[in-house]
Amino acid sequence: MLVREPVSKFVKVRCPKCKNEQILFGKASSEVKCLVCGKVVAEPTGGKTRIKSRILEVLE
Repeated sequence: MLVREPVSKFVKVRCPKCKNEQILFGKASSEVKCLVCGKVVAEPTGGKTRIKSRILEVLE
């Protein structure tokens, strides 16, 4: 029997402060900041990333 790990995804988010859109990894291991204004848009949790901004799209 073949057991597969869940596929990690990339996520497109929009910064709540400046509305910049950027792509981040769904299981980021460090804090992700907006590339324009520097606001934290995602935090690591040891597993899936806690996203603190609006998710626009989940990319395969």
